[in-house]
Amino acid sequence: MLTRLSPLTQLAGLLRTTDLPLAQHWQVVDEIFRDWTSRPDLRTDLRRHLESLSPDEADAVLGRSRETTTHFAWCLLDSPTDPFSIWLHEYKAPEDWREGYADSVHNHRYHFCTTLLRGNYVHERYSTLRDPISGLITSVRLRRSTLCQAGSVGVMYADEFHRIPEATEGTMTFLVKSRPVSEFSLSYDPKTGIGHRHVPVEVRLGDLAARI
Repeated sequence: MLTRLSPLTQLAGLLRTTDLPLAQHWQVVDEIFRDWTSRPDLRTDLRRHLESLSPDEADAVLGRSRETTTHFAWCLLDSPTDPFSIWLHEYKAPEDWREGYADSVHNHRYHFCTTLLRGNYVHERYSTLRDPISGLITSVRLRRSTLCQAGSVGVMYADEFHRIPEATEGTMTFLVKSRPVSEFSLSYDPKTGIGHRHVPVEVRLGDLAARI
């Protein structure tokens, strides 16, 4: 009797068979992701996967996941030997949003592909100008604003800037992220006109002793 593979195992298997440095060939991931997520039973399969987690597997997901100002980022799969990780983002109710990274104009240290499982959000893409000395963003220009609904699929590269200013309660997205291709990311607050550089804690660890 054949055992049905979990959806994460299926997708990870497809990505592992490419034999390519995926961060340098993210368009290949985009093609695989778009084809794989077009399955009509994706939400059902993901729901069954989460319901079937053992206590140890659930604890591992909790240990890898985190809360942001706008959503809960659930890390469903992250093997150190893979050049990718798989996530589920669960957006908070609008009244629970706090100002922060997701609703600023920002990029990421990694590439990612995403599909909207349920709900909808406004997705804005921007072009930016940066200070030649500091490298911080000094101004932005809105290029496109799209109302993304269930079934929408998209890809973002690490050098692209976007913003999600609003999402309906219950909105969920399924994502595949590359490993970081940059040591930092940038953001810009349209309200204050202030740009920031974001360096994650793991990058700072190597110099921590020298800063004491």
